Formats: sequence, C-alpha cells, structure tokens
Amino acid sequence: MKDESIKKVLILGSGALKIGEAGEFDYSGSQALKALREEGVSTVLINPNIATVQTSEGVADQIYFLPVQPYFVERVIAKERPDGILLSFGGQTALNCGVELDRTGVLKKYGVRVLGTPVKAIMNTEDRELFVERLDEINVKTIKSEACENIQQARAAAKTLGYPVIVRAAYALGGLGSGFADNEEELNTLCEKAFSFSPQVLVEKSLKGWKEIEYEVVRDRYDNCITVCNMENFDPLGIHTGESIVIAPSQTLTNSEYHKLRALSIKIVRHIGIVGECNVQYAFDPQSEDYRVIEVNARLSRSSACK
Repeated sequence: MKDESIKKVLILGSGALKIGEAGEFDYSGSQALKALREEGVSTVLINPNIATVQTSEGVADQIYFLPVQPYFVERVIAKERPDGILLSFGGQTALNCGVELDRTGVLKKYGVRVLGTPVKAIMNTEDRELFVERLDEINVKTIKSEACENIQQARAAAKTLGYPVIVRAAYALGGLGSGFADNEEELNTLCEKAFSFSPQVLVEKSLKGWKEIEYEVVRDRYDNCITVCNMENFDPLGIHTGESIVIAPSQTLTNSEYHKLRALSIKIVRHIGIVGECNVQYAFDPQSEDYRVIEVNARLSRSSACK
C-alpha cells in the first residue's frame, strides 16, 4: 500500500569511483528511481558521477552533482524539502552519511523520514559491538572478537584471543583497514591505519582457510523474505572479495549446508530489522557444518550488484 504522505524522495547515489562509492551501485539506485517514478513520487538524486545511468536525463526529476557528504546533503534537503530519504542504494558512503545525518539531528530538523532500513538497524550492522550483541540474542555464532576504540584495547584483545588475529575497521568498505596480524608489531601497523579513518576496530580470532559464503536477502516491511542468490569466494577466508573470484551460485556446498545458511540469513535479517536489500557474509568450516557470521551489510553488495 502506497504511503500518500510521501510526495518527494531524496536518494543518495552511487557517487565517485573510489572505496565506499562505485559504479556498481548505479544499478540498484537506478532501479529505485524507476520504481519511485512508477509510483508517481518525485525524486531528487545526489551523485557527483556524471558517468552513471542514474544521472542520465529522465531517470531522476532533480539531480545534484555534489559529493555524498553530510554538508552537501543537508543543503539539498534544506532547498528541496523531501518527505523521505533512501540510504541503502549508494554503497557504504551513503550509509555512513545517513547515520551521520541522523546522529546530528539533520533529518529530524527537516522532518525527513528514512525509508527502508531504519538508521538503528544500519547502526546495528555497522557497529561491530552492537552487531555481535544483536546476533547473540538469537544464538547465531559470530567470530570471537572484541570491539576496540584505541590501540591499547586492541593489543589487550589480541593477547586475550591469541594470535593470529584479524583486524576489521567499522564503517568501512573494501577491506579498508583490515588484515591479519601474526604478532603485536603487525597489529600496531594495522591499527594505526584503521584508526586513521575509523573510530572503532574489531579484533577477532583468525579463521583463515575457511570458506567465505555470502547470501543476498531482500525483505519487505511485511516481513516477506527472499534470498536472491548465494555466492562463494573462489579463495578461502583471508583473500578479500575484491581481489578474488566470486561464483554465483555456490558450487561446493551440500544441499544441507546451503539450506542451513539460507535459513540463518533470513533469521538474522528479520531480527535486525532490515527493510530492502542486504547481504550476509559467512565463514564456513570446510571440514564440518560449523559457521561464523562475518558481517551483514544493509545494502546491496558489490558482488551481486555486478551480476
């Protein structure tokens, strides 16, 4: 049922060709703009990249060739006064921008409703500590880890967990600031890099050699869920997706393994409260049916966007 109070919607677009923003998100954003047009909703797009489909004439009603950053987005909101905003169609940069707009009260100030996945759910997936807490509530396994906000905490966590460990930066895309550390010297180097652009890192026990599996899930606000596809990295955990080959659908999972991870994906997405598209990434033990959830992204993944 269409919400008649939503007359104009702002979409944060795919942005420049750099980590956190990229042309592959052009597809999801273009589809969203087309869907809104079919519903008779006026659309405003922020996207500095002229080499995209979504910035072509006739796709959006109004286009601003501006960076997807809170400073510029607030000024577009002040001018256009949209009723709603979509955050999950522009990659990681758009998600981070939306969280910041909510945190600073900009969305509330101008009465802009977040459509699709709520900001609280985005924060539950992006903040590593909150993420683990949420999945613990439904007894879903995550990699043993500790969220750290400074180098001293990271060193203590690594000693507790035992080397080797993996360091992951929160609110990042493309493995930025992430990597394996076999000792404290390597940990210091990784953390110095990660903390330069992220307020939080996750130090977790290494599962190097496990399979890396991913499920694309779409959920609507009525709680209907579908798994659009599942994927398998050609390389095991430890080689980033961007430097590996991704195969869809997975080729080495048994029927039992496939359905086990599929059911878990739907359970996770429902519990977190995603509305729209998202992906769930797993580490899966090739010697058993043991698994760990690596992360959930409240947006399309780069892998499936390129399909």
